[in-house]
Amino acid sequence: MEDFISAVTHLEDLNPRPSPLALVTSLCKIADQSDNITHDFLGSSDNRDEISYKNNSITEQLNINHNLSNFLNQAIHHFITDGHEERGVVLTPDGTTIALAPLLLGLESGLRANEDSNQPHGFYLLPLAKNLGLSFLQFWNATPPERLGPDGCWDNVSAPMIFTLSGVPSLATDAQVQGGMDGAILGKHLSVVNCSDIKLSTLLRSYYTGTMEELDHVSDTHLRGRYRRHHFKKITNSFLLQEKVADALHSHPQQGDIGVESLIEKGIKEFVLRYMECPAIIPRCIWGAAPPQVPLTPLSPPLPYLYIHHTEIPSKPCLNLQMCSKYMRAMQHFHQKGRGWYDLGYSFVVGSDGYIYEGRGWTWVGAHTKGRNPVGYGVAFIGNYSTHLPSHYDMELVRHHLVKCGVSDGFLQENFTILGHRQVVATSCPGDSLYSEITTWEHYKDTDPLWTSAVADMT
Repeated sequence: MEDFISAVTHLEDLNPRPSPLALVTSLCKIADQSDNITHDFLGSSDNRDEISYKNNSITEQLNINHNLSNFLNQAIHHFITDGHEERGVVLTPDGTTIALAPLLLGLESGLRANEDSNQPHGFYLLPLAKNLGLSFLQFWNATPPERLGPDGCWDNVSAPMIFTLSGVPSLATDAQVQGGMDGAILGKHLSVVNCSDIKLSTLLRSYYTGTMEELDHVSDTHLRGRYRRHHFKKITNSFLLQEKVADALHSHPQQGDIGVESLIEKGIKEFVLRYMECPAIIPRCIWGAAPPQVPLTPLSPPLPYLYIHHTEIPSKPCLNLQMCSKYMRAMQHFHQKGRGWYDLGYSFVVGSDGYIYEGRGWTWVGAHTKGRNPVGYGVAFIGNYSTHLPSHYDMELVRHHLVKCGVSDGFLQENFTILGHRQVVATSCPGDSLYSEITTWEHYKDTDPLWTSAVADMT
């Protein structure tokens, strides 16, 4: 993403006069990204036709050299190879992979709406809705394994070049969805602000490269890519998404079919859970995990327990992908080499950068709570929380989002129990402050039901 933003900065330097809309339109055209979506649904007033003509004329006059044009074309043009390599995607500094084409289409829709305010409600969702609708129809017609996703892994996180999907691709991969969500968020923002002094490179740099340290004195509602799910929930809901997907498919021959309408409804329900309710989880390949030393033992979900830990060491929170990944690798090395475990012990680890990190995940037995690993998941907050708490945002990721995702996907029982590590093992973990906090959470119990049941059996 930093390379793409640098290229946009160079384009702006070469072309100081054109508007942001002209530059975005140029970027879409360079990669042969049709703006029919925005043209179809953003109205056809005389004023809008005049805007389009003016900006298209400017676009044709943009100064752009061959090397820059070639780089932008390769960076933006989205397609998937026969080997499941996804092109036209970039890795952001916070560890998220996004497709640039839906991002740019969202920016374009917002800038057009800024110049012509007579736009339909939810116009900023249309580029994303188009991808979702086509993916749902693909699921209807061809029955691929999934109607959404998958995610994937980069060949090298430090110098990413090739992104390979982890399974059979739908028409709405994680990268396309995340790019579409960012396009909707920033497009909505651009539609209502004064764009005369806005530089695209500055907007993108602030959204994607802003650090947690810079957020110390601002609300977490500040526009940052790491909070895309939080922001996206503010600008839409399942009913609006369903309406926009139907609008995007208005000319498709199967639109209006009762079966297709039901398919869209089910697809949106899956989308809301996957990308709005569930937390974003940084996969092992992004934080640089070593492979397990032996094949791990599978769990038998749904499980009845969630055990809360703090890492204690590292004792300080991690505020960005680089620091959190370093901590994750250090903990895994200690667990494997120092304690002789097969892998990092925790199921999931919570950074202080707005993300949860994948440990052994939902499907493999962990090594986090002695004697209880087969019956529960271990979730650790990075840091020492004996005298203070993790951020409210990080605790909410676990308290509401991770557990809801676990129940909905069949990994946690609906009546699961939350316990602190100290309740089942002689330890101070998860620290006095964090333990006191989790006693207020739904599903917490002050006595261990498994122990209570065992005592009852003995008597």
